[in-house]
Amino acid sequence: MWTIAQLPEESFRPLNPRQAAFPQPGRRRKPMTAPKTQKDKAAKRKRVLLTVLTVVVILGILATAAYFIKKLIESKYFFCARSVRFIPIDQACDGKDDCAGGEDEITCLSSFTVNTTFPVRLTSPKLVLQVYSPGSGWRSVCSDDWTEQHTLTACNQLGYTYEPRSTSVRVDTLISSLKTGPFTAIRPGTATTPIHQATIDRRVCRSGSVVSLSCSDCGQVGVKERIVGGTDAVIEDWPWQVSLQQGGQHTCGGTLVSPRWVVTAAHCFSGSKKELSRWRVVSGRTYMGTIGGSYVDRIIVNGDYNPSRNDYDIALMRLSRPITVGDSRRPVCLPPKAFGLAAGATMAVTGWGYLEENGKVSPSLQKANVPLIDQAVCSSPTMYGSAITQRMICAGYLEGKVDACQGDSGGPLVHSRSSRWYLIGVVSWGVGCARERRPGVYCNVEEMLNFIHTVTEKNP
Repeated sequence: MWTIAQLPEESFRPLNPRQAAFPQPGRRRKPMTAPKTQKDKAAKRKRVLLTVLTVVVILGILATAAYFIKKLIESKYFFCARSVRFIPIDQACDGKDDCAGGEDEITCLSSFTVNTTFPVRLTSPKLVLQVYSPGSGWRSVCSDDWTEQHTLTACNQLGYTYEPRSTSVRVDTLISSLKTGPFTAIRPGTATTPIHQATIDRRVCRSGSVVSLSCSDCGQVGVKERIVGGTDAVIEDWPWQVSLQQGGQHTCGGTLVSPRWVVTAAHCFSGSKKELSRWRVVSGRTYMGTIGGSYVDRIIVNGDYNPSRNDYDIALMRLSRPITVGDSRRPVCLPPKAFGLAAGATMAVTGWGYLEENGKVSPSLQKANVPLIDQAVCSSPTMYGSAITQRMICAGYLEGKVDACQGDSGGPLVHSRSSRWYLIGVVSWGVGCARERRPGVYCNVEEMLNFIHTVTEKNP
């Protein structure tokens, strides 16, 4: 028998009832707002961007101000880190310990007097290798038993290590003073022995030839072609030219002779310019700039330098790190002994110095061609007389018009031969700029080779 189940009465309660919400004191319903428009969002982004730019500009202004304040302080004071105090810059490198531990006398330039003969050199336009001993003097090295390792050893002694190579030159093609010797030859089994210690004297070369050495790709530039009376130049044509700067100011020129060494003038370091940390070497630039540059860890002035006569006016600077050689940075070649330049030979002088006497420094690199002046003419009574020594050469025009000037000091005087540029002189001194019968006077680099090679060997 079927029975009808009694259904519960219909319920109006929700299946998942929520707790009834009662208004609570202090709470209000959030008013409903319209969604933000694209215009509002863009305005907000603009405000954020403007704020960021304002902060960046302010930070930039503060950083620039801090940089110039730092430069100003450095130009006037030396900071003693140990005792945390400043002393006047003139008291640094004055021979007295003004800072705790004498730190103001530690990082200073030094002088070096050469009293020995550097035992390896190149001579004549054919770059003939010679070695020296006190008993036998200078002797040309025969090609007999010469190897590639000997080439590397000899170039290392001369301070060059990039692409060293050697060739043989027949004795009968040499200049007359070299044709008859004396000669020397390599002993077997001495490939890594210093060249001057690895030879034995010979009356003649068995091979009939001597060694000609080329130790680097120095002095080479591309195919491109104000000094007072000069013209604009580009650094790629004169990549050995550098600017020596102290406290962010161009002070002198200089010349790269290797990736780590710069040749310049001794007089660039007179007065309060002896503290190393204040110097920077700026390379690879046509237009004068003061940002960046290489730090310096050695400045070595020739010990025979005479400030009153500007004699032996040469110094070397060692960079803390070698430069990277490229189109705008490349060493010039040092000349061999007896390079054989005649009066009238064309030279080039470059720099950022004054464009006229008592003028202003040039913002871009300048170059001028000047002829070599005969030593007898330059030391005549109507020109410089006895002021010209064996360590000096003169270049320019007797009528003036073209010359180096203030700010060019320490820079290069170069000559091109066989597609290579050689450093012949260092801008040293003169009376005025481009005056009649007052040409530029340069330190004679050929006379300073012994100093250059000895210093670079002793400070590797």
